[in-house]
Amino acid sequence: MKDNKKSSKGRNFLVQGTILAAASIIAKIIGMIYRIPMANILGDIGNSYYSTANEVYNIVLFISSFSLPLAVSKLVSERIHRGEYRNAHRVFLCAVRFALVTGGVLSIFTYAFAGIITKYVLSFEMAVYALRVLAPAIFVFALTGAFRGFFQGFSTMVPTAVSQVIEQIVNAVVSIVCAGILYSYGMSLAQENGNELLGPAWGAAGATFGTVVSVTVALIFVMIIYTLQKRTLSRQIRRDHTERRESEAHIYRTLILTILPIILSTLIYNISNIADMGIFNRVLSSQGYTEAQYGTIWGIYSGKFRVLMNVPLSLASCLAPSVVPSLTAAMAKRDKKEAENKIRMSIRFTMMLTIPCAVGMAALGGPIMEMLFDMETGLPLAEGLMQSGALLIIFYSLSTLTTGILQGLGKLKQPLINCSIALVLHFALLYFLLRGANLNIYAVIYSNIFFALIVCILNALAIKRYLNYKQELYKTFVIPAIVSIIMGAAAYIVYSAFHVFAGNTVSTFVAIIAGVAVYGVGMVSFRGITIEELAHFPKGHLIIRGLRKLGLLR
Repeated sequence: MKDNKKSSKGRNFLVQGTILAAASIIAKIIGMIYRIPMANILGDIGNSYYSTANEVYNIVLFISSFSLPLAVSKLVSERIHRGEYRNAHRVFLCAVRFALVTGGVLSIFTYAFAGIITKYVLSFEMAVYALRVLAPAIFVFALTGAFRGFFQGFSTMVPTAVSQVIEQIVNAVVSIVCAGILYSYGMSLAQENGNELLGPAWGAAGATFGTVVSVTVALIFVMIIYTLQKRTLSRQIRRDHTERRESEAHIYRTLILTILPIILSTLIYNISNIADMGIFNRVLSSQGYTEAQYGTIWGIYSGKFRVLMNVPLSLASCLAPSVVPSLTAAMAKRDKKEAENKIRMSIRFTMMLTIPCAVGMAALGGPIMEMLFDMETGLPLAEGLMQSGALLIIFYSLSTLTTGILQGLGKLKQPLINCSIALVLHFALLYFLLRGANLNIYAVIYSNIFFALIVCILNALAIKRYLNYKQELYKTFVIPAIVSIIMGAAAYIVYSAFHVFAGNTVSTFVAIIAGVAVYGVGMVSFRGITIEELAHFPKGHLIIRGLRKLGLLR
């Protein structure tokens, strides 16, 4: 009975992670799809302005609220495990007030100092319009994060998942429409004063307006879900006979102490992006490049390469929120075996999906770029970035996940230390590759791979030290790598064969389908995944039945 119970919990953990992963992938795919026409509207320089505003926006979000869902889910999960529903709800209410203050203050700060940040820090003066439009979204997102964290603390990822999909759909429609309208407006202004960058700058501002509208819709959605669930929650609170009532002061202190290490560690992850941009722009400017020239290069990197990379990277970023409360509950029970099982499952699940994605991107990066974007110029650079940066998918996914694992184990400071060490080494390598080796945008790629690799190594050593845990290597890394290489070769051969008589789009689609089929068959044939593990997937019994009909399982 006990084993069945643990199996059920393991299944629920994986199902919740899969739900959030699926929603995140859908959201990322929607995001990638709408970025295609938007990128074609804005052009590479407009993409660089849009990305600049979003980099600053993301940094401010990490400071104000991005870590709030993770922290709230952790604190709520601890209290739910102890049956303290009243205290869990008080955590949520304090989180909402916290979000109101931090989100409001930082929204005002961003709007007021947008000009200084874009001109003097990032050397992208014309990005100021986009950043100012984004400022109100910081406040709205902070409130949304409190609600999402509350639901995640109850081990239900559905409200977060659905709200993410809705958010992206609204974002896609509004961003494209407003980007087109304001790009035309900016071009009319450019004809009056001769500044050709006004069109891309105003177009980027229109694109960021979609973010403001979409996060507002997402907030309304989670508030409606909360209202619908309030009756059930009130009943649970009435049944809570816990004598201990946490004071608001204690909750705020616990919330802040939980948030700060998470903020700092995740901020270090993401501050590297905006710092890379600033360093890259200043070095190239000193080498004689104009803002339009280095902006175009950065636009291809941020608006095309990173847009594609973010789809597989979303797997780890969404699995981490599901693993944190799950590990927190296991550690609260002092159940080391359950904690180790969840770590093993999450890492295997992530590698099983991200390794083939990396190989696929390297094999078909150029054709995918050509299929999705208007690549009259810049295709050789874009293809080179895809091939050189494919390893980012693996190392960034693993570093993000292992950071979440350490946070779930209650070791909140360790990821901060590990990321800080990696960041210092990253900047040193970046500056050398830009100045000494003159590698241009490839310096950013290689230094980011190095950064993620160092974090992976340090996190793995920390997990081993705290739990005496070591990840199984053969099924986690070796088999997926072998099968992925076979898959990549098959996909490239299929693409080359079809491209002789068919267009790029048809050849790419056929190659991707062939690659997925080869990988799926290969993983089963090489025993990279077992029947028991397949059964843990949503609708796993249907997958098993289908594989048995094909003769791939006995």
